[in-house]
Amino acid sequence: MDESEIRRRLEPLRAEHRDLDAAIAALADSGTGDQLQIARLKKRKLKLRDEISLLEDQLIPDIIA
Repeated sequence: MDESEIRRRLEPLRAEHRDLDAAIAALADSGTGDQLQIARLKKRKLKLRDEISLLEDQLIPDIIA
């Protein structure tokens, strides 16, 4: 995967991560949020964060010190 493909893949992942953050906050603030649903959203958010981190690491060049 080249740099442009990685950057194209990162943008929707970041957007989904932000959307999940907003959804989790809305459910928590409403007080009617199902705890199981909130836990699932948080798990998905963590998975996205890991995937984003892996892709971002591929953008950083390896520098031999």
